[in-house]
Amino acid sequence: MTTPEREARIRVGEALRARSEAVADRWVQLQLERAVLGTGITEAELREEADLLVEALRAALETDQPAERVVSSHPGLCQAITDLSLRRARGGANPTSTSLAVLALKEALLEAVQHETREGDTLFQAALLINRLLDAAGALSFSTYVEGREEIIRRQSRQLLEISTPVVRLWDRVLAVPLIGTLDTARTQIVMENLLEAIQRDEAQVAIIDITGVPTVDTAVAHHLMQTVNAVRLMGADCVISGIRPPIAQIIAQLGIDLSAILTRATLADALAAAIPMTNRPTPRSTYAAAL
Repeated sequence: MTTPEREARIRVGEALRARSEAVADRWVQLQLERAVLGTGITEAELREEADLLVEALRAALETDQPAERVVSSHPGLCQAITDLSLRRARGGANPTSTSLAVLALKEALLEAVQHETREGDTLFQAALLINRLLDAAGALSFSTYVEGREEIIRRQSRQLLEISTPVVRLWDRVLAVPLIGTLDTARTQIVMENLLEAIQRDEAQVAIIDITGVPTVDTAVAHHLMQTVNAVRLMGADCVISGIRPPIAQIIAQLGIDLSAILTRATLADALAAAIPMTNRPTPRSTYAAAL
C-alpha cells in the first residue's frame, strides 16, 4: 500500500468515525431525493441499513487489503452490501437503481472528508479511494441483486408449476393429474414428484394423467409421459392416460409413438370408469398376505 493511499484511508476512516451519523443521514437523504428505492422500504429501514453499512465500511478500512478487494474480502462489509441488494430485490427495485443507491454513498463520504480536511492533495487521494471502494461495492450489489432476483424467479416459477399441476383424488385410491399447456422436462419433474408423493400418501392404485389441455403431443411429450408412467408403476400403481382426442391420436400414429403398453381413454370420465374396477384388485401387500 502506497503512502498516499495509506494517508487517504486514515483520513476517510477519521471522517467516518467523527461523522458517521451525518454520513448515514446524508446517504438516506440522497436516496430519498433521487428516488432509487423499491416498494416497501421505509425511511427507518434505510437508516438502519445506512448505519450498518457505514460502520462496516469504517471497520473494513482498518484492514490492509487493497481498496479493490476490501469489499469482497471483509465479511461485515460484504454481508451489509449483500443484505441491502437482496432487500431491494425483494422490494421490487431494479438492479440499476440498487447500484445507484450504493454509489450515492460516495457523495456523502466526500462531503464528510471535505469537512474534516481542506488539503487539496489529501482530498484528491481520498476521492480516488472512495471511488475505488464504492465502485466495487456497486458492482457487488448489482451482481448480488441479479442472483437474488433469479432465485426469486426460480422459486416463483416452481410454485406456479406446482399450482398448475394439481393431483386430484377422484375416487377411493384413484388419483388424477389434469395437465394444461406444454409438458417439458421441468414440469414433468414437478408432476412426477407431486404424483408419487400423493400415491404414497393416499395408497392409490390408479393414477390418471389427463392430457385434454395439452395442445399437441410430440416425441418429447410422449417421452415425458412414459417417464411418469414408469415412475408410477415403480410405486406399484397402474396408470391411465386420458384426453386422447382424434387430432392427438393421429399425431401419435404419424410419429410412430408406441403407447400400446399403456391404457388410454378418450375422456377423463372414460378413464375413471376404467380405473374404478382396477381398484378392486388386491394390492401387492394383500396378495402376499393371502399367499402366506
